[in-house]
Amino acid sequence: MVNPLRDKAVEALWPAAPARARARAEAEADAVDTDLLEATKAAVAPGTELRDGLERILRGNTGALIVLGDDKTVQSISTGGFELDIPFSATRMRELAKMDGAIILDKDATRIVRAATHLVPDPTIETSESGTRHRTAERVAKQTGYPVVTVSQSMRIIALYVAGVRHVLEGSSAILSRANQALQTLERYKSRLDEVTSNLSALEIEDLVTVRDVANVLQRLEMVRRITAEINGYVTDLGVDGRLLTLQLEELTAGPGNDIEWVVEDYLPEGSTLEVADAVAALTRLSATELVDPAECVRVLGFEVGGDALDAPCVPRGYRLLSRVPRLPGAIVSRLVEHFGTLQALLAANIDDLMAVDGVGDLRARTVREGLSRLAESSILERYV
Repeated sequence: MVNPLRDKAVEALWPAAPARARARAEAEADAVDTDLLEATKAAVAPGTELRDGLERILRGNTGALIVLGDDKTVQSISTGGFELDIPFSATRMRELAKMDGAIILDKDATRIVRAATHLVPDPTIETSESGTRHRTAERVAKQTGYPVVTVSQSMRIIALYVAGVRHVLEGSSAILSRANQALQTLERYKSRLDEVTSNLSALEIEDLVTVRDVANVLQRLEMVRRITAEINGYVTDLGVDGRLLTLQLEELTAGPGNDIEWVVEDYLPEGSTLEVADAVAALTRLSATELVDPAECVRVLGFEVGGDALDAPCVPRGYRLLSRVPRLPGAIVSRLVEHFGTLQALLAANIDDLMAVDGVGDLRARTVREGLSRLAESSILERYV
C-alpha cells in the first residue's frame, strides 16, 4: 500500500541513501508506524476514558468520527463546526457525537478542541472504504498523520485508522480467548526452547556443535519472540482487562532476554561484515514458511547451506555461556572473547591466563573459572542424566 507519510519519514531518516542504508531507513519508518498504532491502541484500550466514551456512543446507537490530533493540516481540511477547547470527558464526547460532523481532540485526548466539524481531505488519496464516514477517516489519517477513530452506527464496530492501517477493536472476551491459546502455545515452545538451548550448551562444552544445532536454537528463539510479541499486542488491546495475562507472560518469559543476540554473535562466520543487529533483523523478517526451514535460519548469518553444509562443525566464541556467569559485565565478556577467540580456549584457561585480560583481576578470574566450570558440569548432567 502506498503511504506518503511513510515515504516522507524515510526521506527524513535518510534523504539520499544507498540501497542498504535506505532499506534500514524504511525499516525505521515502519517501526515508527507500528509504534503509533500501538500507542493508539493503548489510548483506546478498556479502562481508558476515551474507550468509555466510544462505548457510550456505540450503546447510544449513533456514529462518530474522531481525530486524535490538531495542527495546521487538520485545520486546513476542516470547515464549519465550533471551537470548544474544553477538558475531555466520556459524557461530553457522547453528547457531541449526536451532532453531524467530526470531533477534533488534541493528540493526548485530554481536550476537546472542536466539534460538528466537516472534514474535506484530499480526494485523490486512495481509500479502500465505501462509506462516507470511513472514506473520510482513512483519507484524513493518511493526509494528516494523526490517528482517526470511527464508530459505525450500522455495523456497531469501532475502527482505528493509523498510518494507512485499519484496525477494528474487538471485545475483551474474544481477545482473551485468543490470548489464552497463544499463552499455551508459548508455554510449549518455551519448553522446547529450553531443551534445545541446554543441548547446545552441552555440545559447546564437548566441541560438537554443528550448523544444524545453531539453526534449531535460532529457530526456536525467533518463534518464542514472535509469539511473545503477539501476546504483548493482546495485552495492549485488553488494557485493564489484561492484568493477569501480563503476569502470566512475565513468568513465562523471565530469564535472559538477549539470547538471540549472543547466539548470533557466537556463530557469525569468520570475516563476516554483517552486524549482529542486522542479522537479528533479517531473522525477524523471515516468513513463517522460511522460519521452519533450518537452512533459511542460518542463511541470514551468512552460512553456506548447500548439500550437507548443515552438518558442518561450528566453533562458538563463548559470548552466550559467558553471559550466564553471574556479575560479569558485558565489556569484560567482550574482552575475554577477543583475547581467547573460542569457547574451548576459555574453558582451557587457568586463573593466570584469565588475569592477563585487561580488567580481570584475581577475584573476577576465579568467578569466570568457577562459573564456566559449573555451567559445563550442569550442561553435561542435563544432557546425559
